[in-house]
Amino acid sequence: MIVGVPRETYPGERRVALTPVVIPNLAKAGMEVIVEAGAGAAAGFLDSDYVAKGAKIVATRAEVFATADIVVQMLCYGSNDQTGRDDLRLFRRNQVLIGFLRPMGSLETVQEIAATGVTSFSVELMPRTTRAQSMDALSSMGTMCGYKAVLVAADTLPKIFPMLTTAAGTITPARVLVIGAGVAGLQAIATARRLGAVVSAYDLRPASKEQVQSLGARFVELPIEATDAQDASGYAKAQDEEFYRRQRELLGKVIAESDVVITAAVVPGKKSPVLVTEEMVKGMAPGSVIVDLAAERGGNCELTKSGEKIMVHGVNIIGYFNFASTVPHHASQMYARNISAFLNLLVKDGKLQLNLEDDIIKSTLLTQGGELVNPKVREFFALPPLVAEQKGTD
Repeated sequence: MIVGVPRETYPGERRVALTPVVIPNLAKAGMEVIVEAGAGAAAGFLDSDYVAKGAKIVATRAEVFATADIVVQMLCYGSNDQTGRDDLRLFRRNQVLIGFLRPMGSLETVQEIAATGVTSFSVELMPRTTRAQSMDALSSMGTMCGYKAVLVAADTLPKIFPMLTTAAGTITPARVLVIGAGVAGLQAIATARRLGAVVSAYDLRPASKEQVQSLGARFVELPIEATDAQDASGYAKAQDEEFYRRQRELLGKVIAESDVVITAAVVPGKKSPVLVTEEMVKGMAPGSVIVDLAAERGGNCELTKSGEKIMVHGVNIIGYFNFASTVPHHASQMYARNISAFLNLLVKDGKLQLNLEDDIIKSTLLTQGGELVNPKVREFFALPPLVAEQKGTD
């Protein structure tokens, strides 16, 4: 079973899907790894590092796709809306594709992928279960984003984060508010605390209070209650507009008192809820910083411009996304471990085992045999259920 790793082509993407350290483990399971020349260079992994661990380097992207039974990518077509479409002509029917596919982004894109006949697995659909934890790439990348968001905020803020007692007097610590205490938010809390800031956090899920407090932050409690705050997978669920209106009203005072606001409130498959209005931004002190980790889906701040850093009413608003790519070495390392764990589930004794009774395989399978087969994604796009049951193949 040949696993191919092409070089990432999304502009500015520096990560790579597999790193040299996981290759011996894959070889034990009967997999041979081929890597496009230079695929890992931007993340600090040289071709010679791959060869030393048993991988084979091939000269071109076309050769990777033509040779591999399984292609693993970081950003596949779907999540790569800039250059990803070029890969469609390289896919082969029944070839396996694994990576970020943005399954709830564009139905047309998913159907284009399906039409090639590839059997694709979307890592965004990985269930949040104990058994799937080692394969949860979304959480791995969320961790990287939360960490880097705080560093960017600290670099932008015209103050330092920690309290310092000096001969020139005492400097008070910066105040950081994190909205959305998922994986990225929790990592942001931990990083801001390490830098010495006074940190507060808010999340509509009551269960997150204990996690926030365990990291040494104050949990902001608002006198409003969300209806069905989270789904079965632990993700936040969208609320009605009245809830968000009241939430904004109550958060205004806390935001005005903050030097840095990091927003990470994302609802899978939905536009990000607006939690920070222009009026709230006006109430912040000059030089304050908002880092909007939900920028790619519209942003939690009303003024966010996706992919840009702007200043409005004296406040820096940062709408960068793909933060994980700015720490490519460790982001690649974490992703490679997630993907190698998934590959070890899919491949046994050198043969592909598509056991659709397995919850992890069933949940992540997006396209097969020319069809969009994932029930959750079909429901999201209001497509009728498939009549014929999909059968696993060895």
